[in-house]
Amino acid sequence: MSKTFTKDEVASHKGPKDLYIIVDDDVYDMSEFQNEHPGGQKIVQRVGGKDASKQFWKYHNESILKKYKGQLQVGSLDSKPKPAAPPTPPPTPPTEEKTKDKVQPSAESGAVAPMPSKDAHEAKESLDPYGDMVPYADPSWYQSYHSPYFNLTHAALRAEVREWVEAEIEPNVAEWEDAKKVPDTIYKQMGERGYLAGLMGLHQYPTEMTKHRVRSVGPEQWDLFHEMVITDEISRAGSGGLVWNLIGGFGIGCPPMVKFGKKPLIQRILPEILNGNKRICLAITEPDAGSDVANLTCEAKLSEDGKHYIVNGEKKWITNGIWCDYFTTAVRTGGPGMNGVSALLIERTEGVSTRRMDCQGVGSSGTTYITFEDVKVPVENLLSKENQGFKVIMTNFNHERIGIIIQCLRFSRVCYEESMKYAHKRKTFGKRLIDHPVIRMKLANMARQIEASHNWMENLIYQCQVMNETEAMLKLGGAIAGLKAQATTTFEFCAREASQIFGGLSYSKGGQGGKVERLYRDVRAYAIPGGSEEIMLDLSIRQALRVHKALGMKL
Repeated sequence: MSKTFTKDEVASHKGPKDLYIIVDDDVYDMSEFQNEHPGGQKIVQRVGGKDASKQFWKYHNESILKKYKGQLQVGSLDSKPKPAAPPTPPPTPPTEEKTKDKVQPSAESGAVAPMPSKDAHEAKESLDPYGDMVPYADPSWYQSYHSPYFNLTHAALRAEVREWVEAEIEPNVAEWEDAKKVPDTIYKQMGERGYLAGLMGLHQYPTEMTKHRVRSVGPEQWDLFHEMVITDEISRAGSGGLVWNLIGGFGIGCPPMVKFGKKPLIQRILPEILNGNKRICLAITEPDAGSDVANLTCEAKLSEDGKHYIVNGEKKWITNGIWCDYFTTAVRTGGPGMNGVSALLIERTEGVSTRRMDCQGVGSSGTTYITFEDVKVPVENLLSKENQGFKVIMTNFNHERIGIIIQCLRFSRVCYEESMKYAHKRKTFGKRLIDHPVIRMKLANMARQIEASHNWMENLIYQCQVMNETEAMLKLGGAIAGLKAQATTTFEFCAREASQIFGGLSYSKGGQGGKVERLYRDVRAYAIPGGSEEIMLDLSIRQALRVHKALGMKL
């Protein structure tokens, strides 16, 4: 049990060699740490033995508290309010369906929760409230609203991932962003925890491809909403660079290889990728061919003996490329246009050179410029068939854009949640920000856009879940493109409004506005890659007209 102190007891620890402070009713021993404090010893000594909450929150954010809490906290004030007991849900009358189900374990326990005996997505009673319960800061199913999509397995995975992110990731994100690198050990944990294998857009968990398993969800229970939960919870750390480092290159580079690669190729390289020992990325974009994929020029010619492709060309803005062992690469093997494009799995070898690009945002994502000079690629590394790579690329775009959508909408929620919490603390003109109508209007406009976009996203993920891949590619590409544009504009709007609420604090790195400042720099990294907003909106209408014409549209 944590030790308790009176305020007078804390006040007696105010000397330079015996120095305690109070932050939010918790007591911290700063005696040794004051020498490491970035602001110097005197700032700490000035509040020795006192409540330093106001000073702390003026310069720091919650991640700093999480980072040092275990190391420095020695107890709490005896006057600290006891945490409120979780609300007791109203009793639900037993139904025939409920009596058939076994007792379900708590989502907090991390135990595997059995699926209900009927369809996994049948509307059920709401799940228990989870998180800080700030309105609209989390999806509605976190806040005891009913959902047809989520059950106890999703809640169990949510708790598992959040525990990991809050302990291992969130306290260190700012440092990793400055260093432009996430430790390899964190990526390795993605593999060991079974998350990488669950992030490939597959309808079933690929048990035959890896020995690793997700702790809280049985492989037979896996669906696309579990994949969404992993991406969403990692995105709560508020860093596009972090998310792209952990799932960016892998999430778009690995699925094409798994779906279109030859079995010996998959068996040879996939286990080490899913373990987190090797890394893979997608190399499509070129200096002169971004959204216009059909006009790429990176060339692959067959060798005289017909055993290799010889690849020459350049790729630009390739996520994770600087660290990757494998590159799922779009190359030209035939004539001009889409019918001359193939997809190759290129391994890092002689002739492959990579250099880091310095970009506006997503600093720890490893954005890369790649040069291929007479690179020999075995013909066995061809994905699908020669000159049919455009289909490989197009099939992959839905999964890539859904990932971008999930991240953008959680980043939008982070901007909103940070703003809501700050608005309840900060006072101007004699009252809290939240008491100013103009601030409430900003928060309301952020919330309405987030919720509208999120509900569209859940519907499209459900469609992806129940449709086969061919039907999804034909029917959903336009809608997903439209939502991609909606999600990125929502993110940009929320980042700007959050910056206005925080004022100068969102203009400097770190501190209370640190997440907002970091995310504001990431906005363009989401609005442009995967198809720019203008191209996405045009595609959404063109494809919708084609699909509905086939369905019998009458105009």
